[in-house]
Amino acid sequence: MTDPTDHRLAAQYEAYPYPHRDPRDEAKRLIAGSPGHLYEIDHWLFGASRPASRPLRALIAGGGTGDATIMLAQQMARDGRVGTVTWLDRSAAALKIARDRAAARGLTNIEWEQRSLLDLPESGLGPFDYIDCCGVLHHLPDPAAGIRALLSVLAPGGGMGLMVYAPHGRTGIYMIQDALRLLAPEQEEPAARLDMARRVMKHLPETAWLRANRSVTDHLSGGDAGLYDLLLNPRDRAYSVAALHDLLAGAGLAVRCWVEPIRYDPVPLLPDPRLRARIASLPPLERAALAEALIGNIAAHIVYCTRTDEPPARADPFSPGAIPVCREMTGEALAKGVQANNTLVVNLDGLRVPVALPAMAATILRLIDGRRTVGEIAERLAVRGIAADQFGRAWQALFPALERINRLLLAAPAEAPAARIGPAPPPPAAA
Repeated sequence: MTDPTDHRLAAQYEAYPYPHRDPRDEAKRLIAGSPGHLYEIDHWLFGASRPASRPLRALIAGGGTGDATIMLAQQMARDGRVGTVTWLDRSAAALKIARDRAAARGLTNIEWEQRSLLDLPESGLGPFDYIDCCGVLHHLPDPAAGIRALLSVLAPGGGMGLMVYAPHGRTGIYMIQDALRLLAPEQEEPAARLDMARRVMKHLPETAWLRANRSVTDHLSGGDAGLYDLLLNPRDRAYSVAALHDLLAGAGLAVRCWVEPIRYDPVPLLPDPRLRARIASLPPLERAALAEALIGNIAAHIVYCTRTDEPPARADPFSPGAIPVCREMTGEALAKGVQANNTLVVNLDGLRVPVALPAMAATILRLIDGRRTVGEIAERLAVRGIAADQFGRAWQALFPALERINRLLLAAPAEAPAARIGPAPPPPAAA
């Protein structure tokens, strides 16, 4: 490394490995999120058309203290999925924590690589079917070079899950970063800078925009590592919807899903008919940009993307052989959330949005267990006197409604799917 900022970044993550994690907590819970969730990879990147029996090679580029690595490795072990998850990061302190977390769980499907993702083209690693890069690109001196490095080890037909900061939901952060550059110069040691940051936060004026921002909490609940990463990171940039689209398109990548799709749809935010008519005239990317500007609380963009010339096939969710699966929640639990007026209220970081569902939603959801096919669910309902066409109409409405909030997906088939496979439909939001 010759860039002084990179020296400071390296020193930061050695002094305060991010995020703060205690390996002893692995006995209590599994941290799950996006990107990198196994069900999301199966659904959004491979369209539930890649057999679960096919080995999956995954790379977590910028593995930090191990959240994404542990999550995916544990999910693969739980489901008996063959393959490996490779943790890659240059921080020795983070490596120790991540390895201790894996040991606490007895995970044996992880490989460890202490190096920079920029070294990937000459590393001899890969190819990887899935690459996860969460919270890293926006800290690089040249994010486009980072993407090129990732692409150099992405297998044909593979995909990526990426997260980068977004501007509107980080309102107030960059103001405090500016203040701390004056009070805690970047040339100082990390401990001295952290001391200054703590003192500023103790006396932060009531009018500071950061106080009003409910979208970020690292400075409140993330410990020293969270406070430092949020307010003292020496290189931190944010991307709007349009800017991220351009960055990816310039590398030959196309977004297949913005997570969650409903966040990038302005229609639920603007019920006025004339406004909705105007929205309908906008192309998908501008609709997503409009939603970002309106909702105001998107602090990070999470996307699943593939090479532009490799659109994934997608299993037909309405085929009898398709297998619906609930993400991080049972069908029974989802059913309990359906209100008497057949709506499910989704909380988008403080914004409550009602999602309209068909009258049979709760009845169908209670039969979804990640193993039953759509055809088997229909058969069980037929025994109760519910006709196939009645179920079909309800399923045609239910699946897209819950897919767009990333709650109901399609499971990977055990072997090559018998269900009809067709070209991928347009993404729910921006392409």
